[in-house]
Amino acid sequence: MATYNTLQDRIRVAKELLEQVDKICSRQGREVEGRAKLCSKLRAELKFLQKVEAGKVVIKESHLQSTNLTHLRAIVESAENLENVLSVLHVFTYEGPDGQKQTLVVDVVANGGHTWVKAIGRKAEALHNIWQGRGQYGDKSVIRQAEDFLEASQQQPVQYSNPHIIFAFYNGVSSPMADKLKEMGISVRGDIVAVNTMLEGGEEEEEEEEEELDDIEDKHGGVEEGQDVENDFLVEEEEDADDDSDDADLMHTRVDRDTIVASLAFPTEVKVDVCNRVNLDITTLITYVSSLSHGNCHFKFKEVVLTEQAAQERQEKVLPRLEEFMKGKELFACHSAVEDFRVILDTLGGPGEKSRAEELLARLKVVPDQPSERTNRLVASSKVNRRSLMIFGTGDTLRAITMTANSGFVRAAANQGVRFSVFIHQPRALTEGKEWRATPI
Repeated sequence: MATYNTLQDRIRVAKELLEQVDKICSRQGREVEGRAKLCSKLRAELKFLQKVEAGKVVIKESHLQSTNLTHLRAIVESAENLENVLSVLHVFTYEGPDGQKQTLVVDVVANGGHTWVKAIGRKAEALHNIWQGRGQYGDKSVIRQAEDFLEASQQQPVQYSNPHIIFAFYNGVSSPMADKLKEMGISVRGDIVAVNTMLEGGEEEEEEEEEELDDIEDKHGGVEEGQDVENDFLVEEEEDADDDSDDADLMHTRVDRDTIVASLAFPTEVKVDVCNRVNLDITTLITYVSSLSHGNCHFKFKEVVLTEQAAQERQEKVLPRLEEFMKGKELFACHSAVEDFRVILDTLGGPGEKSRAEELLARLKVVPDQPSERTNRLVASSKVNRRSLMIFGTGDTLRAITMTANSGFVRAAANQGVRFSVFIHQPRALTEGKEWRATPI
């Protein structure tokens, strides 16, 4: 009966987590990258549990407590507690200390990319023992994982700041481990529990039995690239913990889960070093002065693309977004962007658009083209042209966020391994000179 009740509880949890993922996406107002991967893992876990329920798979009740569901639940709950979640189970590539390419799975990327979360479901006892060198062969301690996160985050700046890292412990973390993580610059979320110093020996039997459940490996799901052992599915207990009998008289620390030193919630507000410099692309200069952006969007133009942009503007005004982002920041534009903007303006711009252009340019600091070193390494293509290299490269040198509607270049550069700090918006063309032959709506 106890096994049946536990099984039903796990099935219920799996179904609830699938519903929670949908709610998270609804709250964000957009699709969260990695949602399909997370849901696939949840459905696989649910399918396995339903096989157990149908009698197709026989397992011990203790294994039901150690399924991958614990880690997946931690991921979902972490995502629920943070704002502006961009992705879950995101794989970052970085260069390790040995110069080799490494991959790192970040469970939740939130706050517009400024926050990385690792959700940890293993018990505090197991985590502490692995750190102390009493885990199974191949176990990687949380402290070693923290080093990997710091290494990767330093190579993945967001708006020229390294992401803030949070380790979220859903079954507690020992006080010494929490202190070490904080010393490294990692934020800790969860219950911090005390440890006691004691002699090793027979008093640990209960603890070892619980750790055994935490150390089971996946025999039916496989390990995804970059995935830790703690993320695996459940299954058979094949290996015993390392034999410490020869060291029975040595002193060591034992986790006291009943003594909670502190309980830390997710930070209500993550401090971010805001980049105060903005670099304007040609597409932004045009969008900012466009007649469409200044209320003249109730037209059906001869050109299909202009009609589409007018409809987009009626649905969502672009100028307030631009103004809000530019407010209080230092504005730059490179020589190439300004010169090409003037040529386009002289050719297509109407009187109102030209007047607004002069007002805008007076607010900018025009700087020489000065593309960054990494920009110069990009290989030219249909999306990566010289003008874009000058504009985005200069923004990179200035350590400024480039405002642009040119998402094609941003994607193409990212595909070559160069990610620029950008603010992407919808495009608007110069339309004032074409209103006379457009049909009012």
